[in-house]
Amino acid sequence: MTKSNMQWFGCDVAPGQAVNTDFEVTESYSSRSVVIPIQIRRGLNPGPTVFATAALHGDELNGTGAIRMLLGDRDWTLHSGTLLLIPVLNVLGFERHSRYLPDRRDLNRCFPGTLGGSMASRLAKVIFDSLIKKCDYGIDMHTAAVRRTNFPNVRADLDHPDCLRMAEAFGAGIILHGKGPKGSLRREATKAGCPTIIIEGGEVWKVESSVVDCMTRGIFNVLKELGMMPGKPDVPDTQAVIRETKWLRAERGGFMSMHVAPGDSVVKGQAIATNSNLLAEDQNRLESPFSGIVIGMTTLPAVQPGEPVVHIGRLANPKSVRRHKKQVAGDEVQRIAHQHLATNIQVTEATGVTEFLEPPQT
Repeated sequence: MTKSNMQWFGCDVAPGQAVNTDFEVTESYSSRSVVIPIQIRRGLNPGPTVFATAALHGDELNGTGAIRMLLGDRDWTLHSGTLLLIPVLNVLGFERHSRYLPDRRDLNRCFPGTLGGSMASRLAKVIFDSLIKKCDYGIDMHTAAVRRTNFPNVRADLDHPDCLRMAEAFGAGIILHGKGPKGSLRREATKAGCPTIIIEGGEVWKVESSVVDCMTRGIFNVLKELGMMPGKPDVPDTQAVIRETKWLRAERGGFMSMHVAPGDSVVKGQAIATNSNLLAEDQNRLESPFSGIVIGMTTLPAVQPGEPVVHIGRLANPKSVRRHKKQVAGDEVQRIAHQHLATNIQVTEATGVTEFLEPPQT
C-alpha cells in the first residue's frame, strides 16, 4: 500500500499537475521564515510517493544540478504516483556555501530529530515528519567531502529488499552496501518505512555534467522501476556490488604523485600513489591491499601522516576487476564520468621507490 497525499504544504496538487511551493522549516536570526523550495509532481494514475533530495550537505551541489535539469526538462512526464523534487534541502548551509548548519552541526547526523533539541535536531524533526514519513521511497544525492572526489556510486542497505531493488535499478555501476551512519537521512528513513538510497559523485561546490548525467539517468531509472514512468531502466549489463572498502592513508608527510584516477580498477599490490618531498625525492609508496575499484580520492596532493589518500572498494579477484573495467567501458554514462573525473587528477606512471638513507632530522 502506497502513501498518497493530494495536499502538500498548503497546496492542492491535482493528478497531472506540477506545483512549485515552499516548505517552512524554521526561522532565521532576523525572525524571518526559512523555507525549502519544492516541486510536487503528480501523475494521472495512483502510485507511490518518492522524494529526490540534494544539498543535504549545503556545499554538495551535483544533485542540485541534477534536479534542476529535471525541473527544466519538458520532455518527460510522470505516469503515476507523486514525485517531490527538492534541489536544496539544507538551505541554511547552502546560503553559507557550507556543509554544516549555522550551529556547526551536520544535519545528516540529526535525523529523525527532536522537537526540544538543538536547532539542527528541530530542523531534522520538521523535515522528517512533514516530508520523509509521507513518502514511500527516497533518493538522496551527495558528493564527496571537501578536497575529495567520488566516482558515481550508489549506497544502500542491500539487506533491505526495496533498497536493493532501487540501488540496482539506479544503474550507477557501483553499489556499496551499508545502512549509513546513525542519524543519517537514509538510515532513519529506511528504518521508518521509507526505503532510501543515496548517490555519491564528484566534488563540492561544483555542478559536473558527467555526474549530473549519472544522477538524472538514475532517477529516471528508479521511477521506471517503480512503474511511475513508462519503459525499462537503462542499467549496465553488470554492476559491482561492494561490501568492504578501505581508505589508504599517507604514511609520510609530503607531496603525493597519484597513479590512479576515480573509477579505475586496480589489482592487489598495484601502486596507488608515491609520496615525495618537495624536491621530488621519493619517500614511500602506497599499494592496493586488494583487488578493487577506486571509489574516491583526495584532490589535495599535499598530505601529512594519517591523512586519507584513496578510497578503494574490494572486489573478489582480478577476474572481477577485469569484468568491471569492461563494464565501465561499455556504459557511456560511466565511461564519460571516468574520463571527466580523471582530468581533475594528475595521474603519473609509478617508478621505482627509494627511501631516505638517513632518518629525518628531529
